[in-house]
Amino acid sequence: MTDANTATPTLTIGDKTHPTDSLSDLAEAQLANLQIVDAEIQRLHQQLGIAQVARETSLATLQTARAKLG
Repeated sequence: MTDANTATPTLTIGDKTHPTDSLSDLAEAQLANLQIVDAEIQRLHQQLGIAQVARETSLATLQTARAKLG
């Protein structure tokens, strides 16, 4: 029995929407690749944020140490 409230997942490319169950094997593979790449971009953004904070902390520590030297 099918639930009438269950919507079929769709993919929108440009101005066209396609049900994901109608995608070819190649299109499904490319969609999976896009999801992997998007996740990696998000991970890299997080890593960049961590590196920026570490750099700012190191710079502040260096400035404090230099100030102590006169």
